[in-house]
Amino acid sequence: MSTSQRFGSDDVEHAEAVLVEQYPRLVRLAYLTLPDSLGRHTRVLLAHKAVQRALPRSGTPAGPAPAEGGTDGPDRHLALVRSRALRAALAPAGPAGTTWARIGRPPVPPFVWGLRLWPPAGGIDEAARTLSGAPAPVRAAFVLLRLDDLAQDETVRLLGRAGAADPAGAVRDALALPVGEDLLRALRRPEFDASVVSARPTDLLRRRRRARACWAGLATLALTLTVLSVHGSRPGPDVRPAAGSAAASGALDPARLQRVSAEAWADTTRVDFTAWPARGGRTADRGLLARALGTWAAPGTTPVATTPGTTAEPPAQPPQLLYAGALDGRAVVLMRDGDRVVRYGETTTGSGGGRTLDVTRTDDAGVTTAAALTLSRAPDGASARYLLAPWIATAAARDLLRAGDTGHALAVAADGVTAPAAVPPAGGACASWPVLELTSSTRIVEKHSFVLADLGALSPVHLTYTPLPDGPAAPARQPREATGPEARAAWARLACRLGELRGGAYRAVNVWDFATSQLPDGAGRAVWSCTRASGWAGPGDVAVRLRLEAGHRRTWHRPGPRPPAAGSASTSSRACAGAPRPAAGTCWPPEAGRSARSRRPERSAPTQPHVPSPPPGPARTARCP
Repeated sequence: MSTSQRFGSDDVEHAEAVLVEQYPRLVRLAYLTLPDSLGRHTRVLLAHKAVQRALPRSGTPAGPAPAEGGTDGPDRHLALVRSRALRAALAPAGPAGTTWARIGRPPVPPFVWGLRLWPPAGGIDEAARTLSGAPAPVRAAFVLLRLDDLAQDETVRLLGRAGAADPAGAVRDALALPVGEDLLRALRRPEFDASVVSARPTDLLRRRRRARACWAGLATLALTLTVLSVHGSRPGPDVRPAAGSAAASGALDPARLQRVSAEAWADTTRVDFTAWPARGGRTADRGLLARALGTWAAPGTTPVATTPGTTAEPPAQPPQLLYAGALDGRAVVLMRDGDRVVRYGETTTGSGGGRTLDVTRTDDAGVTTAAALTLSRAPDGASARYLLAPWIATAAARDLLRAGDTGHALAVAADGVTAPAAVPPAGGACASWPVLELTSSTRIVEKHSFVLADLGALSPVHLTYTPLPDGPAAPARQPREATGPEARAAWARLACRLGELRGGAYRAVNVWDFATSQLPDGAGRAVWSCTRASGWAGPGDVAVRLRLEAGHRRTWHRPGPRPPAAGSASTSSRACAGAPRPAAGTCWPPEAGRSARSRRPERSAPTQPHVPSPPPGPARTARCP
């Protein structure tokens, strides 16, 4: 066979079968080849390791086929396994062999702890003493010629492949060794197995002392590591670093601000603020960026506005730059640090005057809740400009108070900044409620429009609607965007209620029509709705209301010292977040039926007591006594 041929997987399996079958003979060859200076225990372990590691891997060169003759025949698998075991046994006889052998060579199986091994008396151990004065290649040649019955030329080739320096000389010296025929007959007997060993325990008392010392050392190490972990990394009351730590970590270096490529949003599974590129005409203005970072780290007398539950502490790592540009006489910088977005503003004179800093939460923002940020507001508060997400294709403004309002297109610059858009009034009469209706790019979602409302915070609020269930026993339906006819009609009656949420840290507001109720005295039908304002931190504020269907925009509340369940509210609650549906009830004044048919009921200002989440059940409206 050509030496270019290599073992395949089938050849390896065949070689394994040969190794297992010939294991005692291979161990005998390795044991007698190893020098007796190693000691019997070490020689036993090294002999077994040499044979077990002789199994070739797939792709190992097959080597030349053995010559005809001998008891083994032309088995190339046995020839390769024998040569590899012999090479490993000859290695410790080299210059550094004794050192490697004494430490057990590389840490490979078999391993033995707590026992000393040696061959039984007579047999292989007696042969080892007889051959102790001969070199390792001569001892190997003796085993191959006198015990394995190989031919001389095959023995020479095998020793050559195993790395022996003078194979022919080793064969000559092996044939001249004075070994008695009685020993040879004993080694050839079928009942003799060179892999059989005797075992005795090591020094038990010394082993026990070593085990105790080892456990004491491990306990001391564990105690030391515990003390270091407790005293070396004890956190303070606020895990965010101080300004000095932020500067030391390079977080305040404008050159180290993180910037995202312009097309990252179209090729990512995380469509949120992390996919926003750096936009604006002053993203390369190191002076502006340095002032923004410096003010964030040390505001001094700069006014800082934070939403509830948000910290204004400086970042631990360089933040992500979202925007840097000039708008309406002011320079604006937007940056993201983890679950926070920061807006810095100053006058465009370059002196850094009129500085402001706003910080808001953005936990788990997504396609809709990370769709826009407020860049600037008009001095009179009547309009605002927004920076839209890069995945927003079109933008429009419409009046939420008018269900039929189709709205008008809102101009958006190439850098995502909108034209001034009207914002809801902060107080006074509620004659209109402007909102943004945005449409996502088809590159991330098909035909997706949604509504955002500006409640005065840095991040607008996402409005959704959950329609009535299909029946009294039907499960609750999933929230949907506030763009359909039912959603527009529901929000038109409740739009002015959004003013009650100003100043909060809200991400979304959902109106859930969960039940209908027939009013007494033929006053018509009313809809029970639950309005849930979800906060960035999870829990939100909930209000349950009874809404007339007959075109009445306002909510009916029974006059008197006790507010009905129809006007109940709860703060920091998880109610109305899904199944089960809430239970609600109120009584209807006798004169209300006539009022509902003849005129619009007068609005009474409800109080807002804390009401726990009601148990699941129906919604009912009964006539008051």
